[in-house]
Amino acid sequence: MTSPSGLIIVDKPAGLTSHDVVARIRRIAGTRKVGHAGTLDPMATGVLVVGVEKATRLLGYLTLTEKEYQATIRLGQSTSTDDAEGEVISADPRPVADDELLAAVANLTGTIQQVPPQVSAIKVNGQRAYKLTRAGAAPELAARPVTVHEFVITATRAAGDFLDVDAAIRCTSGTYIRSLARDLGTALGTGGHLTALRRTRVGPYDEAQARTLESLSERAVVLPIGQAAAQSFPRRDLTEDETRILSHGGKLTPAATQGPVAATVFAAFGPDGSLIALVEAGRPLVVFAS
Repeated sequence: MTSPSGLIIVDKPAGLTSHDVVARIRRIAGTRKVGHAGTLDPMATGVLVVGVEKATRLLGYLTLTEKEYQATIRLGQSTSTDDAEGEVISADPRPVADDELLAAVANLTGTIQQVPPQVSAIKVNGQRAYKLTRAGAAPELAARPVTVHEFVITATRAAGDFLDVDAAIRCTSGTYIRSLARDLGTALGTGGHLTALRRTRVGPYDEAQARTLESLSERAVVLPIGQAAAQSFPRRDLTEDETRILSHGGKLTPAATQGPVAATVFAAFGPDGSLIALVEAGRPLVVFAS
């Protein structure tokens, strides 16, 4: 039996790609209409938002939301992938004073220009950067603006000759934690890479809501599409006339788009409480009504 349209909040285990998780959910949910919002690398664990059936059409907008992570960065060693899965390309361990570390972290907080890892999924001339890198033609990736709202050191400890730094990070979508690890090491003159990563929140969905694949195989916990949209976007309740207009792809009048959600994407609900559309500037971005 096919699962209803909605979101499944998965606690991704280490060792699986996000695509692997989608394949598992396809079998569990009994449908091929499954996608995810925001890739997690195989070594990473934590919150992966998966959409089923019509809810896959929400995912492109959920990827733009804020995320939170728990990370461990090893200072004194750089790798080819900026994380523990790559080959060590340099090692330069040296003592790092607390005030030096905090100053370097402060410089990586706020709106910064960040160069993505060469093994990222960014497309360069139609090819994924990681595929070009593995083929020996690593691309030069341009820096992009990202915002790191919080970069808080929670613990430090010796790891042989190296220093392991635990951090809590809250950032915009598109921020690479591997790049933060690399850039922190570069700023301190020691090199650095990511050794552990757990995503604890994606927008309104946190790890308390996440379910393991094992538990989902026994019972697929699906957040209904209407409830998911109401949690993820500002809500507007429509009149019968507005519902009819949006259901047919029409545009709301300016008067109907005024108020606190006028300048943003909002979820529009019909008088019966059903999700009608996602709307921006009066125009439907996605129509869910039959």
